[in-house]
Order: sequence, then structure tokens, then C-alpha cells
Amino acid sequence: MDWVPAIARWLHFMAGVMWIGLLYYFNFVQAAALKAATADGTAAGITKHVAPRALLFFRWSAVVTWLAGAALLGNQFVNAFTLSKGMAGIGVGAWLGTIMLINVWALIWPNQQKILGLKPATDEEKVTARRVAFLTSRVNTMLSIPMLFFMAAGWSHRGIFGL
Repeated sequence: MDWVPAIARWLHFMAGVMWIGLLYYFNFVQAAALKAATADGTAAGITKHVAPRALLFFRWSAVVTWLAGAALLGNQFVNAFTLSKGMAGIGVGAWLGTIMLINVWALIWPNQQKILGLKPATDEEKVTARRVAFLTSRVNTMLSIPMLFFMAAGWSHRGIFGL
């Protein structure tokens, strides 16, 4: 057994579970909870303690997932990203994951910094930031469905455990 691909596969899998799990948490749990907590004046705990920590794990699990996936592709990386030589299925999943990673770092995180007061912003900028972060997060949630399908389809012919 080659240990490097086996470890990379498990790292990819575990970081991916964390990344997508937190994505779903933000969209299906925290968004509604924060709205209710804001209405009754108890949102400070979420915005001060939970959200920054969850966003830390969210953005770095995205990076680890992507890097471990790139390592798994190895010498097939270019073929996957050009959707050639039998790598189109996993390549589509890799492209979707790449778009989602870019969304996390270029749109969600910079706007969340404004929303959480980690970066100075006017009230108007915060309103815009909330909308951009919300919509981008929803886009990533929708992209996660076909991304998971294509990633699983790409794993099927190699064995999910890399053994």
C-alpha cells in the first residue's frame, strides 16, 4: 500500500466533511439562530465567540480539502482540470471545489470580517457585506451537491479508502 495517497485521501475526506458540515451549519442553523438571537438581544455570544471560531475552521478546512484533493490527483492534476483523459468526472468536482474555495476566501471571509467587526466598516458596508456573504454561502451550498456527486463518482473506480 502506498501510504501518501491513503493519508491524503483520508485528510481530503475528513477536511471535506468539516468544510461542508460547517457550510451546512452556517446556512441551515446559524443563519436562522442569529436572526432569532438578534431579535431578542442575545446575538453577541454567537457573533463574538461562535462565528469567528467556526469561520476559522471553515476557511482552513477548505484549503486543506483542496490541497489534499490536488495531492490525490497527482500527475493527473492537469488532466482533471482540463477535463481530459478520463478525468472529466473528478475534474468537474475539482472545478466546483475550486470555485467554492475561491468564494470562501475572496467573498465570504472578507465580508464576514466586516459583519463581525473584525475589519472596520460603515453600516452601509455591513449591509452590503451581509448580502454578499449570504448569497455566496448559498451558492456554495448549491454547488456542494454536484461537487459531492462528482467527487464520489471519481472515487468509485479507485476505492473510497485509497487502499
